[in-house]
Amino acid sequence: MTSHNRSAADQREQRDTRLNLRVTSAQAELIRRAADSADRTLTDFVVESASVAAQRILADRRWFALDDEAWAEFDALLSRPVVSKPRLSARLNAPDPFVD
Repeated sequence: MTSHNRSAADQREQRDTRLNLRVTSAQAELIRRAADSADRTLTDFVVESASVAAQRILADRRWFALDDEAWAEFDALLSRPVVSKPRLSARLNAPDPFVD
């Protein structure tokens, strides 16, 4: 069988570890409805959603190695004086339009 003839299930990595979760009935129903609306299996939906969330969280916690030149440039950018942005300041100090 060639790779382009295999089903999507055959092309996935072999799943060899099980996660067991406890959720409320309401959470289970919400997740099932979302999986159905995305036309995904419950397992695929939960695994992909959790993986995306994990990648986002861990993205800010990675080490970044810089050579001396790149570090000097980065440090210079951080050390620059603050530039006043009156329109941005006004927007940030304006009342929140989404709060009653």
